[in-house]
Amino acid sequence: MSARGPNAGEGGPQGAGRHPEAQLSGQGAPSPAHRPWSLPRWRACVAAAVLCYINLLNYMNWFIIAVFIGCLLLSAPVFGYLGDRHSRKATLSFGILLWSGAGLSSSFISPQYPWLFFLSRGAVGTGTASYSTIAPTVLADLFVKGQRTVVLAIFYIFIPVGSGLGYVLGSAVTKLTGSWRWALRMMPCLEAVALILLILLVPDPPRGAAEKQGEVAVQALRSSWCEDVRYLGRNWSFVWSTLGVTAMAFVTGALGFWAPKFLFEARVVHGLQLPCFQEPCDSWDSLIFGAVTVVTGIIGVILGAEAARRYKKVNPRAEPLICASSLLATAPCLYLALVLAPTTLVASYVFLALGELLLSCNWAVVADILLSVVAPRCRGTAEALQITVGHILGDASSPYLTGLLSSALRARRPDSYLQRFLSLQQSFLCCAFVIVLGGGCFLLTALYLEGDQAQAQQPGTGALDGKDVDSEDREHQGLLPNASPSAE
Repeated sequence: MSARGPNAGEGGPQGAGRHPEAQLSGQGAPSPAHRPWSLPRWRACVAAAVLCYINLLNYMNWFIIAVFIGCLLLSAPVFGYLGDRHSRKATLSFGILLWSGAGLSSSFISPQYPWLFFLSRGAVGTGTASYSTIAPTVLADLFVKGQRTVVLAIFYIFIPVGSGLGYVLGSAVTKLTGSWRWALRMMPCLEAVALILLILLVPDPPRGAAEKQGEVAVQALRSSWCEDVRYLGRNWSFVWSTLGVTAMAFVTGALGFWAPKFLFEARVVHGLQLPCFQEPCDSWDSLIFGAVTVVTGIIGVILGAEAARRYKKVNPRAEPLICASSLLATAPCLYLALVLAPTTLVASYVFLALGELLLSCNWAVVADILLSVVAPRCRGTAEALQITVGHILGDASSPYLTGLLSSALRARRPDSYLQRFLSLQQSFLCCAFVIVLGGGCFLLTALYLEGDQAQAQQPGTGALDGKDVDSEDREHQGLLPNASPSAE
């Protein structure tokens, strides 16, 4: 794989083959500092492997003891801003040092200072925000088209794998040592290796290198954060896909929090489990649901990415259509899993697993959509905004809203375990409705996809203001259809 910038010096009437920056400045060729950037394919693959390894550690550390989601949400826009304007490699290194150091220090905090422990876990969330925001943008500049889809699939596979290994490591180390603190003390050793590999093997490619856009084209129209946000607000593919991702996160958060309890109460209704009226309840349902989530997550990411890669060859709108189809198919699976639970528990598990599989098909695909419709100079900010909106309106709020609705339904019914189960079942049905809305959002994304992708590939895209600097510069370069002949 080779990521190269625009070719300069090619023949053509009136300098048609000249470098875009040379056309604007009136010079005949780019300076040595503006030469195209390239990287051997094997080095790009090694860099991707290192980033996948760090992503694994990221989610292992996160799920040994859950981090504060609020710190991640507050810090993601900051790291998005830094990732678009400064060295991404340095920012990633800082993030690894932060979450590694905070995780290690939290293992030595006395139980007498719980506020200090919570503060350290919040710092872990801040560090992980840097990686979740910036790492996909680096991969986007190392790979393009079908290669990018495959690499993103591998990258996102490590989210369910890391999450599952975090649970396993935490429980296994606790049983072996008698203290969960040793799990936090083991992780920095692996993270130190990750930091060394990042520094030595992962390059910091020019933004847009894979799309043959030079770093100079990005720097020529450096905009403020507010201008980047305005550009993203007018990018309808980004807006609708972000709302679709939010719907996915809403359902994922509700399932992760309430599904084990729902399955436990379903077994009580079937007479397979004694009722539990005081938490914590001893049950295998959390472990079973976690294993199902990990397995379906891995398989779903692979299936979704491969389907997108193949379908794109015949339909340029393949990615949002695949997301829409999988979400619309998830809705009846989730509905059947809920309504069949009082009748047949096996069928409920089957449809729940199928729904999670279809839901997982989208995680790598939605990342590819964002990277393809957003100009390289704004991708860090776009990732941060999507993470923030998706968490605030999605998995951070859905458990609370589901529980609130369940409590409201239960308050109007007789106080029995069956009615308690039915209240939770019916509150869960809102997830089927939300996931249909998510499918509709991706259908709307498909309407705007090709136009936004074409705009994202044009040099200088992203600097939108009242003077429409972007359109003016592209017109000077002869890139707009209505450019006058004199502009050539």
